[in-house]
Amino acid sequence: MSNSINTGDTAFMILCTAMVCLMTPGLAFFYGGLARKNNILIIMGQSFVSVGVTTLMWIFGGFGLAFGSDFHGIIGNPADFFLMKNVGTLANLLHGATIPFLMFFAFQLMFCVITVPLMTGAFADRLTMKGYILLLIGWNLLIYFPVCHWVWGGGFLSNFNFKDFAGGTVIHTTAGFGSLATILYLGQRKLTEQQKSQHNNLMIAAIGTGLLWFGWFGFNSGGALRADIQAVNAFVSTFVALATSLTVWILFAKFKKGYYDFVDILTGSVAGLATITPCAGYVKPTEAIAIGAIAAIICNLAVDFRKKKGWDDALDVWGVHGIGGFTGTILIGIFGTGASLVTASGLNALLVQILGVCFVAAYAFIITRLILIVSSKITRIETTAEEQEKGLDIEFFHQSTYDE
Repeated sequence: MSNSINTGDTAFMILCTAMVCLMTPGLAFFYGGLARKNNILIIMGQSFVSVGVTTLMWIFGGFGLAFGSDFHGIIGNPADFFLMKNVGTLANLLHGATIPFLMFFAFQLMFCVITVPLMTGAFADRLTMKGYILLLIGWNLLIYFPVCHWVWGGGFLSNFNFKDFAGGTVIHTTAGFGSLATILYLGQRKLTEQQKSQHNNLMIAAIGTGLLWFGWFGFNSGGALRADIQAVNAFVSTFVALATSLTVWILFAKFKKGYYDFVDILTGSVAGLATITPCAGYVKPTEAIAIGAIAAIICNLAVDFRKKKGWDDALDVWGVHGIGGFTGTILIGIFGTGASLVTASGLNALLVQILGVCFVAAYAFIITRLILIVSSKITRIETTAEEQEKGLDIEFFHQSTYDE
């Protein structure tokens, strides 16, 4: 611990933490607007429930599992920071040398809070509230905390110099491939194709997208853990990738469909954000143009692939977040600081990125499926055809957004 606190860095991180906190309700608006009109409250509620459950898990050992003293590169010691023990106003030289360790605790908590809610857009209509809570608890415990430790907490991936600036692997890849495991386990919704494609309020979805944009600047810039040049670079690179991906996605989708789709504007921007996240602090803003364009094409094609395979990913979490985070992680080895495709060290760094993100994706997929299998033995986690038709808002909350 150190008392070398910089007030400017601390103020910057307070702002970034608040911005990331705003992303969870922003996500709720985004998904809520895209959901069917009788499933708005359930999908929004799932985001808000994570705020409560995940925060308590973080306090009662989760932070220690992620950032506690390392155990064979696999997991941290939950006792190190249990009930916020040793989490105070002094700086931890390993995690934000110029900000209070308490600030780092809060910033990282916001990352954890939003990760499982990212998955909810994929399995819309199909998971009971009890099933979601079991998934939330098991997923944080067995996937988020360990992967966070591997990458940012001194675990085995960090020992190989694996890089993830702000969560492309830890958050987006895990959530994306976890959501894929979930939809394959739960299967297709028992609804007509017309019902599946209904969006209740695109204006609300657009507001949610705007909140996500705003929060994402804190998400990525805050990865620097101080108000410095790297934070500024991450800020600008984030917006450039967003703008490029949005533009390319719209044009690419128009070329394929023959018409413009408002949802493509929202989806294209989020794809760029998910893809730039792991490399925001390692690339130049001009390189973010290429990353944004690649994000739009790759993620769009991933969505097409998903449709051809018949995977019922309601809001394309796998194609946008999973493939976006996966792709961005690999692009660090191509565009990142010191990257080279003509030197042995550069190729080795690229290989580390590829193998690392593949391992995490496979781990998230397999463990998510196991969590669902075990959860189904404890309680009913799948909604019935009748519940899906009626809508989960009435079924689980006995409330609805729109009067029938």
